[in-house]
Amino acid sequence: MLSKDTQLCISMSGNPSNIGTRFHNRLYDELGLDYVYKAFSPTDLEQAVAGIRGLPIRGAAVSMPFKEQVIPMLDRLDESAKAIDSVNTIVNDDGVLTGYNTDYSAVASLLASHGVPTDLTIAVRGSGGMGKAVVAACRDTGFTHGTLVARNVDTGRVLAEQYGWEHSREVPEGTRVLVNVTPLGMAGGEGEGQLSFTEAEIDAADWIVDVVAKPSETPLIAAARERGKSVITGAEVIALQAAEQFVLYTGVRPTDEQIRAASEFSRSKA
Repeated sequence: MLSKDTQLCISMSGNPSNIGTRFHNRLYDELGLDYVYKAFSPTDLEQAVAGIRGLPIRGAAVSMPFKEQVIPMLDRLDESAKAIDSVNTIVNDDGVLTGYNTDYSAVASLLASHGVPTDLTIAVRGSGGMGKAVVAACRDTGFTHGTLVARNVDTGRVLAEQYGWEHSREVPEGTRVLVNVTPLGMAGGEGEGQLSFTEAEIDAADWIVDVVAKPSETPLIAAARERGKSVITGAEVIALQAAEQFVLYTGVRPTDEQIRAASEFSRSKA
């Protein structure tokens, strides 16, 4: 039952899904927390952030394309966001808005837990806010032979140089780990149904990582599985980063089993 004391958390995305809504609300119910979660697609980002402060809304997830745009509208940045100039989580403490980034920790954790060899050559396609989190996570996990693949030469070169990587408009031949951080393949987006890497590039790789979580089996992941490649899916990324958001909002840490169950439930009708 909702009441005047119910805490509201939201997500802001250019292409919202029910994944985060189902994940958070499932855990609120299971843990008996007086919270509710709702997804939005802001038509005016500045007004949306003012609404978070003024209502007050306890927290907000921030997705593409707002992860960098939102920074000037906040009061403080946590070190996780400050280090990569990208925010995926806003926490409201009595009108003071702090930006965090849980994408970074999720990607770093998954690369380590899956045992992706760090001596392999790696290419990350995309130079936006999520790209920063992924490149930083790869660098800090131990990858030393990295290429940032981006059509935007200016942003791509700056990001690559920041982390000691190479920049290219094309994937270097023989790259062994491919990571997509663009919206290509996202359901409902302009690139729906598209592969973010060519079939030849997928054939040459050993590991495929896609941060797109809608659908959980993107065209890239499906193509990788058909070829017997090892994969890390966007569904895994979104579950881990959402769990850290949940902790920031509520102060309660679910068990690993509760997180897994909520993640499966969130994707069952997403």
